[in-house]
Amino acid sequence: MPYNPQVDDLKHVLGSMTGFRTLVDQGRIEDLSADLMDQILDEAGRFAAEIVAPLNVVGDQNAAKLLGDGVVETPPGWKQAYSQWMEAGWGSLPSPKQWGGQNLPLSLSLATQELWNTAALAFGLCPLLTQGATEALEKHGSEALKQIYLPKLATGEWTGTMNLTEPQAGTDLAALKTRAEPQGDGTYRLYGTKIFITYGEHDLAENIIHLVLARLPDAPEGTRGISLFLVPKFLVNEDGSLGRRNDVKCVGLEHKLGIHGSPTCVLAYGESEGAIGWLIGEENRGLNCMFTMMNSARLHVGMQGVAIGERAYQQALAYAQERRQGRRPGQKEMVPIIEHPDVKRMLLDMRAKVQASRAICFATANAFDMARYTESPEDRARYDAIGQLLTPVAKAFSTDMGVDVASTGVQVHGGMGFIEETGAAQYYRDARIAPIYEGTNGVQAIDLVGRKLPMAEGAVVADLIRQFREIAAEARRVNDPDFGTIAERLDEAVDDLEQATTWILEAQKREPDEALASATPYLRLFGLAAGGAWLVKGALADRANGHVPLARFFAEHLMTETGGLKRRVIDGGASVLKATAW
Repeated sequence: MPYNPQVDDLKHVLGSMTGFRTLVDQGRIEDLSADLMDQILDEAGRFAAEIVAPLNVVGDQNAAKLLGDGVVETPPGWKQAYSQWMEAGWGSLPSPKQWGGQNLPLSLSLATQELWNTAALAFGLCPLLTQGATEALEKHGSEALKQIYLPKLATGEWTGTMNLTEPQAGTDLAALKTRAEPQGDGTYRLYGTKIFITYGEHDLAENIIHLVLARLPDAPEGTRGISLFLVPKFLVNEDGSLGRRNDVKCVGLEHKLGIHGSPTCVLAYGESEGAIGWLIGEENRGLNCMFTMMNSARLHVGMQGVAIGERAYQQALAYAQERRQGRRPGQKEMVPIIEHPDVKRMLLDMRAKVQASRAICFATANAFDMARYTESPEDRARYDAIGQLLTPVAKAFSTDMGVDVASTGVQVHGGMGFIEETGAAQYYRDARIAPIYEGTNGVQAIDLVGRKLPMAEGAVVADLIRQFREIAAEARRVNDPDFGTIAERLDEAVDDLEQATTWILEAQKREPDEALASATPYLRLFGLAAGGAWLVKGALADRANGHVPLARFFAEHLMTETGGLKRRVIDGGASVLKATAW
């Protein structure tokens, strides 16, 4: 099925849900007008549909290949498409002007990233990681490293990676063993093996810049003894030209359930003389530096859940409009299956989950943009805290919804959905990685209840709940039967969120394990209440184009789950801790 860029939905979420367009209209963002923003989105949609989308099936059917001696070949057409993408300036969108970027806000960059990832998720992963590497180096790197590497990373001419885990470590970064030995001249020699390195080796760009977590010889144990290093695939000469190959090599490609076009590498550092690297930030403080990249990646991975859900929805909608099966009462001819109420319900469920997840991701981005463009230091701190609070929700809720939506897409196709030729199965396979990487969704739930809710003694989450109540109050004032029970359901969901939040904060002090056992249902409750609130806000701002019916569906079909989730949060943790069934 052809890909139809969701530009109108992106304009709606930026304009009517998050308030980002207000920043633009007020002239707070240098060199960005509303007309220019629309032009960027329109052109990105065209590029995504014409250049990136054709790569999707090609990448799924022609996985990246390890040819020998560490050389990786990407699927046919990918190298040419990436070159066009980079030359068109898309890689430079969010990067600082000092390094050749356009310095545009996170919300707009996230919108273009959604388009690339909807068109071909496996392709969109590469720019996503490069952007994160650019941010981490710009914030924590020395001036010398910035001068050498940022002009190339900021434009996408060189790509970046994130090297965290190892075979024995998994999510537990305290177990990392890769070592970095100082050479006395400002460089280090790295030795070790890293796994699951997305785009760790490829043929899209002439150099790859690895950000690698490793331990110094005298480092303390645990995460307090981890440092961050920059290790290029090719060393860079003093004149900026590429020098000899560094001692880092791809020794294997993972054979994955999905995202086949994306090379997921096993990288060996120091098989001969040691891979040359440079310290980023302070010794033994590498995890702090890496979190700049990880937090950026977590929001963008949440966006990937939205993207794959969007593509699965478009596929299912087109199929349901064409596939004729069954008859409606009083009709002799078979009808398109979209006319059957349960198929219509499934499609509405898919669209509502995608749009609510999109709202959460862009509300997160908007909070960080407000922290950047607001003048008051107090307001900057407030918005930054809201962005931090929302990040684990954006990552986990949106990727869970992406899997749900892709699964429903297979169901809409019926038996044909289980057949690879229709394409529905690919989205389900591709979607399944997103709840796992950049911190599994269980880790995100733990981060939410253990670190983010207690911020400012609960004042940050209370601020957000107050905003949701204001949206519900505005919905109550609407005298429109089309709104159905939107206001009542949103009120109930916000009540459930507030009660569950109070319980979590108290349980953290009383019995932390019980709070952790309830973390995942709490995050889902949070996502349903937040996503529903922003859908309602968007419907209030624009009552055309189906926004009211969609918000009503979400309120009357999905937000009704919050009561059961609240009971799971409050009553269910103890049963997890006491279980001895095995």
